[in-house]
Amino acid sequence: MVTRLNPVAPPPAVPLGVPVLRRLADLLTIGRALLGLPLLLALSAGYSGLAWGLLLLGGLSDAADGALARSAGGGSVWGARLDPLTDKILISAPLIWLAALGVLPIWAVWLLLARELLISGWRAGQGSGGPASLAGKAKTILQFLALLLLLWPADWTLGVPAGAAGGFGLPVLMQVIGWWLFWPSLLLALSSAWGYLRQGRLGEGN
Repeated sequence: MVTRLNPVAPPPAVPLGVPVLRRLADLLTIGRALLGLPLLLALSAGYSGLAWGLLLLGGLSDAADGALARSAGGGSVWGARLDPLTDKILISAPLIWLAALGVLPIWAVWLLLARELLISGWRAGQGSGGPASLAGKAKTILQFLALLLLLWPADWTLGVPAGAAGGFGLPVLMQVIGWWLFWPSLLLALSSAWGYLRQGRLGEGN
């Protein structure tokens, strides 16, 4: 009696566009990491408009590489490790600058940076970054918005007279809104970090 062996099913084919999408997402991640130093140099040299544009470019690239990774059914393992670290690099430069100017309390900035380094280090050690939690996504969005408003150039009035912006002028109004947005982002960062520590899920959030 001859026993027939069932043929082993071949692994599912990977669409040709998937490697390209993942490679593009990784390139955007690398480019975002490289924006940190030029951003800090622009702030130091007084080029506030350039610094604002670089930060906006970094935020848009973060959204773009996330969209590309989702289109590919998930990013590369290497990209998943690097992506959260690049966000921290890009955000840390203006945070440190604003703390040095006294715009933000230095204790709050160092507390936030310590949290980011702690969680990012643990995530990197997990072998895969894992999907960002809802709180992590909200925290990152609030951080970018707060920094964009806090770094709003003083000469960008957009034709709005001072009396029409609470009597302070549009740049000051933007900075005040940014200052208030910073605190919810800090609370979200700390609460999500506590959740990871309490539940032992340090590799599952941003």
